[in-house]
Amino acid sequence: MDEILQKIKAIEEIQRERKERDHLARYNTGRKKHKKQLAFHRSKKRNRWVFGGNRSGKTECGAVEAVYFARGVHPYRKNRPDVFGWVVSPTAQVQRDVAQRKILHYLRPDWIADIVMTSGRKDAPMSGIIDQIYVKNVFGGTSVIGFKSCDQGRERFQGSSLDFVWFDEEPPKDIYDECRMRVVDRRGDIFGTMTPLKGLTFVYEEIYLNPKNDPEIWYEFMEWADNPFLSAEEIALLEATMDETTLQARRYGRFCTREGLVYPEFDESVHVIDPFEIPPSWQDIISIDPGLKNPLSAHWYCVDYDGNVYAVAEHYAAGLDIDSHADAIRALSARLNWKQDGQGRLEAIIDAAAEARTLASAKSVSELFYERGIVVAPQGDKDVFAGIAQVKRYLSRKNDFPNLYIFRNCVNMIREFKGYFWGRGEAPVKRDDHAMDELRYYLMTKPRPLKAGERSAIERDKERRIRRLRREKE
Repeated sequence: MDEILQKIKAIEEIQRERKERDHLARYNTGRKKHKKQLAFHRSKKRNRWVFGGNRSGKTECGAVEAVYFARGVHPYRKNRPDVFGWVVSPTAQVQRDVAQRKILHYLRPDWIADIVMTSGRKDAPMSGIIDQIYVKNVFGGTSVIGFKSCDQGRERFQGSSLDFVWFDEEPPKDIYDECRMRVVDRRGDIFGTMTPLKGLTFVYEEIYLNPKNDPEIWYEFMEWADNPFLSAEEIALLEATMDETTLQARRYGRFCTREGLVYPEFDESVHVIDPFEIPPSWQDIISIDPGLKNPLSAHWYCVDYDGNVYAVAEHYAAGLDIDSHADAIRALSARLNWKQDGQGRLEAIIDAAAEARTLASAKSVSELFYERGIVVAPQGDKDVFAGIAQVKRYLSRKNDFPNLYIFRNCVNMIREFKGYFWGRGEAPVKRDDHAMDELRYYLMTKPRPLKAGERSAIERDKERRIRRLRREKE
């Protein structure tokens, strides 16, 4: 009997030790949870990125994701046996000190079938450089986590067929492109965790701006305040040592140049919202920045009874003639059940330059729109700096809530906000700014909130419910 009890106690001790070493089982399960880490794991997109400040928790979720895949225990994905993936670091030394250490932290020793070292001893892998870790997959097979460093060059990234690639910090573009080819035949995942310290690189252009609207791209920003395990005192100490540009990258994970964004106030997680049914009484006007060879940008704007402005729809296209633009604007207005004047015409404001006649046409753009049922009024105040100041006022978060919201379907306006930078001569760079121009035209008209008498009691109750639901989501 005593012998049996001793065996039971020995088994319980082994189980207790395993539980203590099972950091994966305890990840994000306590009273404090890192919500943005969980959002990263839940996303089903195949090209996911976390742009985070130092110590925001970004590397942690990258390491856990790699172990989830290798073990076959991903809580939000269909798991596979015999997974093969790469962990890519800037250098071998960074691999050893950061990504490799995190992977070993979340891999329980009894899950490891073997370790192949590039340098050092496999019985002390923490202090060496690992080439591959063979991981016992819960389906009975063996997965492989391979380690690569960008200083090896693109040629060392050829040939393999992969289930995932984790970039711990930003890779060179040629290595990123090569790794994308590695995951094609297995329909694998690319995910990256990085602090954007290199400025406006290809990651900014291809992932953050996503100009091709790739539906598989997903990203999240993590900052110090998102990490529930980082103390306020530590945040204050770190913040005190940094200038504003460094702070934007190292705390908030934002892309920065020394020239800076025109609208650093723009926060996609705050200003971009899911579309909802707009009460007809909120409808205000359409604003147009004309362009035939260049993109024509048009947005439909609404105002609620507190003076909050909503960009609810967009038409954004280049290379079309005036008939095609007018048809598109009328069709979208019909889908929105947009208001018309007594003669069934749409009303809009437009850049004052649209009043001018050109050698290519005997009529102005304004006249051509008028003939097609769209009455456009030129926007008179074109003071760029006054307009930018007005946009900033609407973006600023008074009492935690801004006065400007953009529906998620206005993808080109959102993209322009993220890529609108100051250039030389203290003026914004004239590139991809058509939506920024017509937003500025509109806000310079100083849209006014609705008067109480303009809405029925039912409409007012509906508006209150909509606003409450939106704020609860935030």
